Amino acid sequence: MNFFLETLKFIVLFIYYLLESLVFFIVPVWKKNVSGEIVLITGAGSGIGRLLAKKFASLGATVVLWDINQEGLNCAARLARENGAGRVHSYVCDCSKRQDVYRVADQVKKEVGDVSILINNAGVVIGKRFLDTPDPLLEKTMDVNTMAHFWTYKAFLPAMIAANHGHLVCISSCAGLHGGSQVSDYCASKFAALGFAESIDEEMRALKKTGIKTTIVCPFAINTGMFDGVKSKWPHVLPVLDPEYVAERITRAVRQNQEMLFIPRLVYVLYFLKSFLPVKATVLLLDYFGISDSMTTFKGRPKKE
Repeated sequence: MNFFLETLKFIVLFIYYLLESLVFFIVPVWKKNVSGEIVLITGAGSGIGRLLAKKFASLGATVVLWDINQEGLNCAARLARENGAGRVHSYVCDCSKRQDVYRVADQVKKEVGDVSILINNAGVVIGKRFLDTPDPLLEKTMDVNTMAHFWTYKAFLPAMIAANHGHLVCISSCAGLHGGSQVSDYCASKFAALGFAESIDEEMRALKKTGIKTTIVCPFAINTGMFDGVKSKWPHVLPVLDPEYVAERITRAVRQNQEMLFIPRLVYVLYFLKSFLPVKATVLLLDYFGISDSMTTFKGRPKKE
C-alpha cells in the first residue's frame, strides 16, 4: 500500500510540476519585490556584473559590488547610484583568493549587513588549447570560476539559513553543459560551478530551507569583450548575446525564482537532444550550429581593459 501511495503521489506531483513549468514558460508570472534586499555581485566592475548592479539598483535594492579593478568598481557604483540605489557599497576583492574573500565578506557583514541575494558572476576565460595553457592560468580559471563560489557561499549562506531567506545565483555558461575545443579549463570550471550550485540547492531542500532559492544561468557567448572574436555561424538562431538583454533576463529569472535559465532558448532544445542522442549525432549537431569551432577566432578582452 505504501508503494502504491508513494507512486500515486509521485505521479500527481510530477504532472503538476510539468504543468507549472509549462505555464511559467509561456505566461508571465508574479515577480518578487527585491527592494531593501542586500544584493552582492562579484565581478561587478564590468560587463554583465555592472549591468546587474544597474538593474537591481533600479529596483530599490542595496547593492554590494566586488571586483578586482577599482576603476571598474567606481564606474559601476556611479551607475548604480544614478539608477536609484538607496545604498551602494563597493569593495576591491580578488575572488581567486580564499582569505581575501573571507576578509572582505566580514567587512561587508559589519558595514552593510547580511547579504540576501548572492550573484557569483566573476569569471575569466583563457581561450587556449589545453596543452598550450600555462599551469598558473589553469589554476586561475578554476579559482575564479569555481572555487570563489565555495568561499562566498561559506561566507554568506549561514545567515541565509538562519533566516530561511535568500537567493543564490550562479552565472555558469553553455560551456557548463557541453565540452568544447580551446575552453577545456573554462568548461571544467563552469561544469563544476553548475554542479556545486545544484548540490547546494539540494542541501537546502533536505534542510527544509524553502526560503532559499537558487538560479543557475547558462548563456551562450555574450558581447562584453570577454569573448571578443567569437562568432556565430547562424546568428539569427544562436546569436552572440546582447549584454543588456542577458542582464534583463537574469534579473527577471531571479525575481521569478526560476531555477535554470538558458540563453538563448535554443539551448533548451540542444540540451534536451544531447540527453539521448548518440555522441556522433550530438557532435554533428554542434558542428552544424558552428559551436564546435566557435573559439577559433577568439581574441578575448583587450589587455588595456
